[in-house]
Amino acid sequence: MVAWGVTDQELLKKLLTDPRVSKDPRRHWPAWIKGEIRPEWPLYTWVAVQNMFTAYGSEHKRLRTLVAKAFTARRTNALRPRVEAIVDELLGELAAAPGDVVDLREKYAYAIPIQVICELLGLPEGETRTGLRRCVDSIFHTSAGPEEVTANHAEMYRLLASVVAAKRATPGDDLTSDLIAARDEDAKEGGKEEDGGRRLTEQELVDTLLLMVGAGHETTVNLLDNAIHALLTHPAQLALVRTGEASWTDVVEETLRHQAPVANLPLRYAVEDIPLDNGTVLRRGDAILAGYAAAGRDPRVHGATAGTFEITRPVKDHLSFGHGAHFCLGAPLARLEAAVALPALFARFPALTLAAAPERLEPVDSFISNGHRTLPVRLHG
Repeated sequence: MVAWGVTDQELLKKLLTDPRVSKDPRRHWPAWIKGEIRPEWPLYTWVAVQNMFTAYGSEHKRLRTLVAKAFTARRTNALRPRVEAIVDELLGELAAAPGDVVDLREKYAYAIPIQVICELLGLPEGETRTGLRRCVDSIFHTSAGPEEVTANHAEMYRLLASVVAAKRATPGDDLTSDLIAARDEDAKEGGKEEDGGRRLTEQELVDTLLLMVGAGHETTVNLLDNAIHALLTHPAQLALVRTGEASWTDVVEETLRHQAPVANLPLRYAVEDIPLDNGTVLRRGDAILAGYAAAGRDPRVHGATAGTFEITRPVKDHLSFGHGAHFCLGAPLARLEAAVALPALFARFPALTLAAAPERLEPVDSFISNGHRTLPVRLHG
């Protein structure tokens, strides 16, 4: 498949807010409409799901409204004590871990957001969480072969269906139960007129859970991973935080700009021909790929030092959580988790150092997710 890659920050902002740009392949992507996109394609799930991620116009508003109430500022702030408790518990486990080298991506950067989102959704410990994590990892594995893609797709929906069935039988105080209740109650009433006679189909319910599990942790995993890596490879920047000359908020925002957790996000589609200022025309039905990582390093916005990690940079403008109607609902939660996890880690282990040369660290096998496969460190220098 061919898509326009947009890396210019200002142009990307314009397109992300342009009503002539859609995320719904069923209505606006000829390749999908003609049946050319097959289930074995590595990006199939990214365009096939039916939730607010792939919705357009009033459909997007309808689906987003159902989830938005779980991510209000009040509810997010209420999660701080639980995030602090999870962080404290993990730091204790790290301190007691045998051996000299620890993989902080696995044991810390991954462990915090996956625990938070699973608790928010009410996902049980054990096989369900492990299986869903494995499935989400495979979705981000964009060089996966056809067998992995199709097998993962089937397993993912098997696990999600089992979650929905269990929560229907025994609801809890969690987002999954709330979504099921909204779906089932509306079905009994025949749909609400103000919502177009339909609020949430069964497919939309399942796919919304998938979106919450995936987007609810992957961005934060990479944010923590990249922030820790950046500070350990830029000791002068770390010193600025420790002396109070810069804040942890500065660290978080500069990390989001310098190393966007999601490098490229598929896909959007031109609803009609869109002429650009440079004379290029995005033709109706053309696919568009948002290049968030490149936009964060746009020299026209950030100058000649756009590729440098500088936490005192006066302008840290970035699109790492998107822009416009599809701006990430979980952005405040991701920022909260980072604001708790980063200072706690460096306070607990002030002599923390990388246990491998930076150039030997391998990136995750994805052109969507932007992080390291492992982040080996020595906790005590």
